[in-house]
Amino acid sequence: MKNETINYPEVTNERYRLKYHITAPAGWMNDPNGFCFFKGYYHIFYQHHPNSTQWGPMHWGHSRSKDLVNWESLPIALIPGDQEDQDGCFSGSAIVKDERLYLIYTGHNLKDKNDPDSYWQNQNLAVSDDGITFEKFAGNPVISIPPEDNDADFRDPKIWFENGKYNIVIGSKNKDGLGRVLMYNSDDLEHWDYLGPIATAKSVDSEGFVWECPDLFEIDGQDVLVMSPQGIKADKLKYRNFFQTGYLTGKFDEETHSLHHGEFTELDYGHDFYATQSMVTPDGRRIIFAWMDMWESPMPEQEDGWAGALTFPRELNMKNGKLLMTPVEEIKKLREKVLLDITKPKDTTTIFEAPTKSFEYLGNFDGQENVSVKIKNSDNKLLIEVSYQAVTGKVTLQKYNDDLLRETNVSVANKLDIHLLMDNSSAELFMNNGEACFSERVYDEKELIVETSSDSTNYDIKIYELGGTM
Repeated sequence: MKNETINYPEVTNERYRLKYHITAPAGWMNDPNGFCFFKGYYHIFYQHHPNSTQWGPMHWGHSRSKDLVNWESLPIALIPGDQEDQDGCFSGSAIVKDERLYLIYTGHNLKDKNDPDSYWQNQNLAVSDDGITFEKFAGNPVISIPPEDNDADFRDPKIWFENGKYNIVIGSKNKDGLGRVLMYNSDDLEHWDYLGPIATAKSVDSEGFVWECPDLFEIDGQDVLVMSPQGIKADKLKYRNFFQTGYLTGKFDEETHSLHHGEFTELDYGHDFYATQSMVTPDGRRIIFAWMDMWESPMPEQEDGWAGALTFPRELNMKNGKLLMTPVEEIKKLREKVLLDITKPKDTTTIFEAPTKSFEYLGNFDGQENVSVKIKNSDNKLLIEVSYQAVTGKVTLQKYNDDLLRETNVSVANKLDIHLLMDNSSAELFMNNGEACFSERVYDEKELIVETSSDSTNYDIKIYELGGTM
């Protein structure tokens, strides 16, 4: 591996620093990579430019945890600059084979160092015995070129082992300018056979011009392809982010290596959610991370020497053909004390002045009543507001610096639950057992106030202060 001197920017201010979310020690971070369990630890890697708070030649940053919620930062795992990855070690994944940890990642190479849009991409391996120090495979690249009908976009391999084969799906774009996902398999990780595209966008406007960070898995008897398309046009109150992350559900045909699927569905309806990666834990849960930011969004923490964060880890479940996301149950380990515990208050509005910006809000409401939760600062400035309309099942989210509402619908039986995670410069909202999710970066240096309003007093709220070791 190429040697490089890492000159981290100085972190000059902790005002927006997250307490229990994964961030880089300093510098830039984006996509989660290589999420896996190896020798007693969960490992998560991430796209990282350690020498700047701006996107640049991608390295792989690295953190590990024994419990999914208390993380320690480890040395950088992959550094670009070798022949196969001259200009970046782009996103990828990880797998354990013969008690060794293998990373598979995309090498990014510029044809012209002055033209970032002129590039080629390939797929490479690196291996570790201890899960900390990695050696790039001498035979890289293991997949040197994309299929003939592919454009230059050929990245983000997600790996798994099934039916005696190693399999990967790769995000790409065909020469007609449509996003798609390609599939390969291998007996040994080193020699790969191309199986073809498993799914392709119907049109750019409806499904995007490139599909990034694909992830194919089975859950509750359905095959699911999660990916991040770019180029989908907003449709009324749908697809209002710069780029989306969502999924297709259906049935994967083992003979034709194609996914027969329904319509694309967004996975998270907030402003800041992109580039997911999942794994199955030793106890059988499918857990997912995402980058908790969005391309071209303002990132005020760049002024302080760092940029970017990952979402809190979430468990995936399927209900009525829809993917649900909820915070992992290990969040209970972060609860330090109860800040509020109220049952059926006297008033329809409850106002809580939070003594910390890192807290967990748990609300249970009558599903037949309208509800709103507002996060304000101590100057009464509205930061975010989520509202539920009982008659329509509509959920909307308004953010202070964006005039475009985010909206979805939930199917409430009797009770509506609202689960909110706040952490210094972030908010993650889960409603109706994770049927509706909104991920947000929220920047404000003043104290926070939580205002809950309901049509009646038939509701309960509990708020915990949360700790963390990041």
